[in-house]
Amino acid sequence: MDEIIVKDSNGNQLHDGDSVTVIKSLKVKGGGTNIKQGTTVKKIRLTDDPDEVDCKIDGMSIVLRTEFLRKK
Repeated sequence: MDEIIVKDSNGNQLHDGDSVTVIKSLKVKGGGTNIKQGTTVKKIRLTDDPDEVDCKIDGMSIVLRTEFLRKK
């Protein structure tokens, strides 16, 4: 079984529970809200897709693409 390696926009490896910063303002599909650039997201969870992480922002469970994240 191969371990999935997940990297942020700068190439730093991400792990479950890491904190990341959003590097670009993003619109949330179906949520009618935006995630502003510079928002800190704590306790991310890795998914089966190395290009996506699962997290909670303002009580909403959201999947974010790693290309828009930077490890803290």
